[in-house]
Amino acid sequence: METVVISLNKENKIETPVVACIGFFDGLHLGHQALISKTLELAKKHHAKSALITFNPDPWVVIKDVKEYQHLSTIKRREELASKLGIDMIITLDFTKEMSALTPYDFLHKALVPCSLKALVCGFDFHYGLKGMGNPKILSDDAKEYFEVEVIDSVNEEDKKISTSRIVEYLEKGEIIHANRLLGYSYQVEGTVIHGQKRGREIGFPTANIDVDAEYIIPKTGIYEGWINVENEWYPAIINIGHNPTFNYSNKLSIEAHILNFNQQIYGQLVKLEFIKYLREEMKFNSIDELIAQMQSDKETAKKDLIQHEE
Repeated sequence: METVVISLNKENKIETPVVACIGFFDGLHLGHQALISKTLELAKKHHAKSALITFNPDPWVVIKDVKEYQHLSTIKRREELASKLGIDMIITLDFTKEMSALTPYDFLHKALVPCSLKALVCGFDFHYGLKGMGNPKILSDDAKEYFEVEVIDSVNEEDKKISTSRIVEYLEKGEIIHANRLLGYSYQVEGTVIHGQKRGREIGFPTANIDVDAEYIIPKTGIYEGWINVENEWYPAIINIGHNPTFNYSNKLSIEAHILNFNQQIYGQLVKLEFIKYLREEMKFNSIDELIAQMQSDKETAKKDLIQHEE
């Protein structure tokens, strides 16, 4: 996939004809996918490359002047998802204080016209330019001599708009099945396997402790069925998000995966976790034997749900 960065600090111009959709696209959920579907359709019609125009960093980071902002997806993950959906090119707008201060008219001329657009697809609630003054109507009027604008209506589920904030709410409640339904795929996070206290190994349930990229939204604490990707291979896993209340309680949230049918050393490796089903709350047990019995029960449930389903 081709990646192009459009910056106000240097001259940029894409030479090839492009049809693009525009937005931050956090999570690239089913609502976003409707924009991509229309983009692919129009790109074929115009014999142009399909593109996704996004922003880096998140405009809210610049506008609100904060150092971090958690997301459903990193820009790397968004590029990966867009590629799977058939997008040819990622156009990243280098979002700065200067760009945030552009009027809608100047944003059009300095950020969009250099993209050589034949058509631009946006959502009905798309806003841009200084204080979000630009909207699809203004964009359509101002862009007439440059490119056509296609506006996509709200994509709903259960009579409510599918949105990033709604998906985040489901994740924070542990309603992973509902979150995955709105995403159109299973939620993933990525991180590096680090050394832990190795308590799981002592009781026959070794776990991979994962230092997850701080940008990701972390689902509700508890035990999940899921998958872990190690060196491009997926393995069924029980994922524990919590504070280890039975052993040494820690204020710092830990994310661990007990990988089924697996016996390899993977310290230092970059892995992906995929969340499928919320099993139960994290619990403090009165004895190690109680903990082992519960973990064995979780393991049997996961085997039934994940391995048999895969077969």
